[in-house]
Amino acid sequence: MTAPALTSPRTAPAPARGAGLPRALHAEWIKLWTVRSTGWSVAAMVALGAGLTTLVCALVAPELAGGQESEPIGAFITWGLLFAQVTAVVLGALTVTAEYGTGMIRATLAATPRRGTVLAAKALVLSGTLFVAGVVTAFLGWLGGNAFLSAEGIGISLGDDGMLRSLLGSGLYMAGLGLLAMAVGLLLRSTAAAVSVVLALVFLVGNLVMLLPGSLGEWLTKLMPGNAGSRIAMPESFNPLLLDPWPGFAVFAAEVAVVLAVAAVTFSRRDA
Repeated sequence: MTAPALTSPRTAPAPARGAGLPRALHAEWIKLWTVRSTGWSVAAMVALGAGLTTLVCALVAPELAGGQESEPIGAFITWGLLFAQVTAVVLGALTVTAEYGTGMIRATLAATPRRGTVLAAKALVLSGTLFVAGVVTAFLGWLGGNAFLSAEGIGISLGDDGMLRSLLGSGLYMAGLGLLAMAVGLLLRSTAAAVSVVLALVFLVGNLVMLLPGSLGEWLTKLMPGNAGSRIAMPESFNPLLLDPWPGFAVFAAEVAVVLAVAAVTFSRRDA
């Protein structure tokens, strides 16, 4: 009698090298666009950003042309993005917190065990979506608002200083805000908490630090994420104390990168 031959235990085949990210991108794209909140968020961004820009330009154009309004004309041409940025924050947070809320994150990590790949795919799909939505929103706002400005003889063309940069910058700023909200969502795992923290940071803390005395208040105002990042989305700013567009966006991008790095480390070490 001979002993049965021993065979090595069967193991699941390892995923092909380099094929993980494309599959993860495809999966994240499907997950993002098969929930109604994504369509509603993008539609709200366009409606708020382009609609409010057109409305405010229609209201202030006669006063700007008559010299009764001393604010820079270019500050009004993307004015609606001040409110549209809320939708980028909400969509960024939902990208991760919705999966924790439903438990789908466990299925996601079972299909793609490499958490770095999952996070990279989420970040690329989200930032690409918000970049395109931000540019389209700013362009539609320019079309609508500039019609009223041009009727008063004070229109802004795409070739004017800072206009084209502000259209592309609107997309960059929206993408950055979404990534910041996604990172905070990974840390807090709660939609309400993540949205509240980021909106408070952008709208509330960014304005309150102006009250601090001396140069400390001035520099903190320049460096707060909303103040530093949003300057790139405006041809001209209401606030002359803000950083210039590209240095400000560099500060904003660095802040988002730091929060994303902390979120990535936390995501790789915590249980789903």
